[in-house]
Amino acid sequence: MAKTNRRYYWIQLAQDFFKSKEMKLLRKMPGGDTYTIIYLKLMLISLEDSGKIYFEELAQDLAEEMALLIDEDTEAVRMTLMFLSKKGLLTRHSDYEFFLEQVPEMIGSETASTRRSRKHREQKALQCNTNATKRNGDIEIDKEIELKKDINIDIKSEVDTRENQSAATDKKSDFNIFEYYQSRIGVLDGYQSQKLNDYIYIDNLSPELVKRAIDRAADNSKRNFGYVNSILKNWAQNGIKTIIQQDEEQRNFDVKKAQRTYSNQQPAKSNVPEWTEKDYKHEATADEQAQLEALKAAMMED
Repeated sequence: MAKTNRRYYWIQLAQDFFKSKEMKLLRKMPGGDTYTIIYLKLMLISLEDSGKIYFEELAQDLAEEMALLIDEDTEAVRMTLMFLSKKGLLTRHSDYEFFLEQVPEMIGSETASTRRSRKHREQKALQCNTNATKRNGDIEIDKEIELKKDINIDIKSEVDTRENQSAATDKKSDFNIFEYYQSRIGVLDGYQSQKLNDYIYIDNLSPELVKRAIDRAADNSKRNFGYVNSILKNWAQNGIKTIIQQDEEQRNFDVKKAQRTYSNQQPAKSNVPEWTEKDYKHEATADEQAQLEALKAAMMED
């Protein structure tokens, strides 16, 4: 029977997580440490749904249901939910669906195959240690030292990798793209937040480029996620990942447009429109492409 490649999730807390104003306020409340643990537990149960928690009407309300799920006092959970809601860390999408705003930025995961490979390396290292103990004292000491060196190298490598990832994340998080979107366009749901996150961390679009797409949508009074998504999708497909690359694309488009305009200003050989020519090809900008995608989506809905 084939093994399913299950995915395991965990929370990656930022180094300054407990230094944020919200967390300081939460911990200073009477019972604040308990509320903090409840918040972390709620994050954990929401990981597989990218921050969403659901009220399934198994209890009187969300607080009582979550208390049953995470084995905590109902009133303590209720106080935690009230605080999170007041501070904008918990938003309500419907009577049955709620969203923990910080979770999408904190999700870490590992597939079962990756976990098996890691455990295999650990077992191999343990076997090396076991074999070393069967030899004479000097060799045993040498092997133990070598093993510790290997482990230290692995640990250092993992720490360096995480530090590099953290540095890259910090670089990409000079501003909060989710807050910026909501300030210019509107409320984000969990799926939309994840899509923006994927454009930055999977497609490697710079946050500044994502910000530009948001600005274009807002400035053109297209305040909907579909329009922003169409622009970003077009850029990602064309390998445009930075402001510089997008500026270059726009310059090339403007040059070609100017050339066509100049050509049209020359004495016309006929009254036949340019677009009827056999080799004519219209090159759409990202904005035009986004408008086309939005129109297609509207037609599909009709």
